[in-house]
Amino acid sequence: MLNGLEPGGVWVYAEQGTDGIRPVVCELLGQAVRLAGELEQTVTAVLVGGTEEQAASLATCGADRILLAEVPDEALPDERTHTEVLERLAEKYQPAILLLGATAFGRSLAPRLAARLGTGLTADCTGLEIDPETGLLRQTRPAFGGNLMATIVCPERTPQMATVRPKVFPMPVPSLNREVRVIRERIDATEHCFEFLERLPSADETDIGAADVLVSIGQGIGGAENIALAEKLARRLGGTLSSSRPLVDSGVMPYVRQVGQTGKTVAPKLYLALGISGAIQHMAGVAAKTIVAVNTDPDAPIFGYAHYAIRCDCGSFLRALLEKD
Repeated sequence: MLNGLEPGGVWVYAEQGTDGIRPVVCELLGQAVRLAGELEQTVTAVLVGGTEEQAASLATCGADRILLAEVPDEALPDERTHTEVLERLAEKYQPAILLLGATAFGRSLAPRLAARLGTGLTADCTGLEIDPETGLLRQTRPAFGGNLMATIVCPERTPQMATVRPKVFPMPVPSLNREVRVIRERIDATEHCFEFLERLPSADETDIGAADVLVSIGQGIGGAENIALAEKLARRLGGTLSSSRPLVDSGVMPYVRQVGQTGKTVAPKLYLALGISGAIQHMAGVAAKTIVAVNTDPDAPIFGYAHYAIRCDCGSFLRALLEKD
């Protein structure tokens, strides 16, 4: 046992964003508690370059231990730095399972780290279970364009690594007043991929994953005039405008607003799909409580997912709705 941290256990990488620790970290910690309980092991959150306050917030999500790696002069998360730090920590403490969020940063970091550690990696998991016979992590993810689900195990190497998209798992109920041990590690990383000069705001920093209402547009929206109407409706509903991939690929919408397998996973209370066909790659990113679909094609796959289906031209639908008080 090193520093009171025994080998094995379930680790969760605590990724930080501009607003602090990303919500997906708490979602993963909720699953880590369940997995660790079946293995009769502990849950460790790994925080690189974080603060005491951030460490305390991880305890409320279920972490038994906080491994706080102190990295000097880090103004912004650096992929190579975090890869090196996690590699050293994993080699020293030997976790059994390591979970990361499938964010843009996590998707870059995870394969780098898996290659360094000589282990496997399952990306974009939608299910995590412990095999009762072997104790191995069963990692389930969509395959072949979402037409089937593949369950993957890594029986010969550890840690067993998986990334999970935000919003796939529910946020755990906070556990207040939990006692947790913070283990500090000072690591002078040698690898860096950039020098931080200053932070410039993005032209569009919208987080569609945090919206309770999404008005989402696809190729069938019908042009710029209807897009403007959709945006007006989104504002009136207190929501956000999002889109399917084709509009992003054509440059009409920015990537930060893309929903789907190659965009963001969203779980709003209301998802209003305007002119979206409903391909499996898009619907893999939608976990809405209520889906309303508007489309002129009676055979559009989106109608198979929708709670309310409206066969109508998007422009006519939007104008009629906006005329209502």
